[in-house]
Amino acid sequence: NTFEHYEEHLPALLAWRGDATVQSVLIDHAGERGFCAGGDIRMIAESGAGDASEAKAFFMAEYRLNDLMFDYPKPITAIVDGIVMGGGVGISEPAAIRVATERTTYAMPETGIGLFPDVGGGWFLPRLPGQTGVWLALTGTRLKAQQTIELGIHTHYVPSENIGALKADLLTGASPIEAVGKHDMPISPGFTFERAAIDRLFAFDTVEEIFEALHADGSEWALAQLAILKTKSPQSLKVTLRQLRTGAMMNSFADNMAMEYALGGRVVRTHDFQEGVRAVIVDKDNAPKWSPADLSGVTDETLDALFAPLPENEKWTPLA
Repeated sequence: NTFEHYEEHLPALLAWRGDATVQSVLIDHAGERGFCAGGDIRMIAESGAGDASEAKAFFMAEYRLNDLMFDYPKPITAIVDGIVMGGGVGISEPAAIRVATERTTYAMPETGIGLFPDVGGGWFLPRLPGQTGVWLALTGTRLKAQQTIELGIHTHYVPSENIGALKADLLTGASPIEAVGKHDMPISPGFTFERAAIDRLFAFDTVEEIFEALHADGSEWALAQLAILKTKSPQSLKVTLRQLRTGAMMNSFADNMAMEYALGGRVVRTHDFQEGVRAVIVDKDNAPKWSPADLSGVTDETLDALFAPLPENEKWTPLA
């Protein structure tokens, strides 16, 4: 997931869109790490320390690819056989068929580096069942296939030992639905009591109310979620909750991407993103010093400025 990859993917998908010999598209990954992004996070931070022009160019290309995939006229199959986080979610979640395996680990951990779950998180996450998307976005919780299948994040479960056969079927021209259906396996549900608790405790429109609800609930699970949230960037928590509540009301994926592009170009210049990348990715001390250090310091005025629409000549636009 680097800028060069997005610059290569876009022309290929545009060329295949009208090519009658291309029946479907398979998105796969090399190596053991799966769809794990972060390859350009240092560049984005360095750019954000300046005028953010490189970061904005990256987001423009990345979000155009996400949007192109979302409305693609041919079926796209993503094999999510490993870690899928951040930008990796952006190039798998828009696919019509999303295949998980026993090696799948999914998360949107951006609140831990002072960012927010971009690449379409504002569209996909609030459309998950109940408040599960809000819980995932705020806490950065990691899920395995049992849970991602239950929530509809991934559409099919295929054991990793059968992935080679699945890909072979796709490459011989089998329809993706038939090919995946042949290898799809039942999988047990991944949640027990948490679903009801998530829907009750994460249903609020302010982060303060979520904190209060978790504290008042007092269960071991609720207090564990609260402890996790207290390690995250207060600014990121508030930005993310507004992003999801706003995205839930939008009528098109492209509108959501325009919102995330305006937001991303600003958030990467903030103290918390610079500090989050330093603590988690550069120095790896995992001890970020957030500023403001608590929720009360993140004002509505700050959020309004981060979410303000861009001037017409600077806005994100989809590919023609």
